[in-house]
Amino acid sequence: MKFKFLLLPLTLLVLVFLSGCHTVPQTGRSALHLVPNDQLASMSAAQFGQLKQETPISRDPTYNAMVRRVGERIAYVAAPDMPNAQWEFVVFEDDSQINAFAMPGGKVAVYTGIFKVAKTEDDLAIVMGHEVAHVAAGHGNERVSQQLLAAGGALALQFGTSDMDSGDRQLLMAAYGAGTTVGVILPYSRYHESEADEIGLLYAAKAGYDPRAAIGFWERMAQQSQGAPPEFLSTHPAGATRARKLNEIMPKAMEAYRNR
Repeated sequence: MKFKFLLLPLTLLVLVFLSGCHTVPQTGRSALHLVPNDQLASMSAAQFGQLKQETPISRDPTYNAMVRRVGERIAYVAAPDMPNAQWEFVVFEDDSQINAFAMPGGKVAVYTGIFKVAKTEDDLAIVMGHEVAHVAAGHGNERVSQQLLAAGGALALQFGTSDMDSGDRQLLMAAYGAGTTVGVILPYSRYHESEADEIGLLYAAKAGYDPRAAIGFWERMAQQSQGAPPEFLSTHPAGATRARKLNEIMPKAMEAYRNR
């Protein structure tokens, strides 16, 4: 009986893996997407609407015009990869937040604090291209899918160890949780960041922004996060790793910039 309980979640995991493959645009990588994109877009729209109600929206005409201008150019070149996106660009008034993000479906938020680091439109295009790239690549869907798989693995482990001593079982479950976080989820998060750097750099270059601005921009961002945890415990790549990879893909981005 225990074997049957263990076999069921494993069979389901295999079935969803086979039915949820997705090809990431620009890089061609295969990714696992188990959640319908329109469902994620609908949820994101609701969350974004709530954020607009709870967070002050900037009235600064310079910031708003810049974000809208850069965002529309990035969205134009990303359109083949996101044909159904409903774009919305909002500047939130919070100088303490050196941050920006994009949500499934095309909702893009930029906090006024980012302008401490993004000094030019080229800089802003780097960060907005990066965030739009996360959405175009379906990284949100992939992370949700990974969490679903991890939950399925935990369920299978629970069924398979039901006859173990409770203390040993707790230790095993804790080890599984730590292993999936450090060995699977965090590395994929860092990979997503690197992939968004690559795709976003191409978007910015194709939109007419100088991709060489990325090096200085990410160096300034790294200075804002002194005291960050070691790379293997972080969701983001270390500054040196990011700079090295950006330099590796810069020739491709420069070609796109010159041939736009």
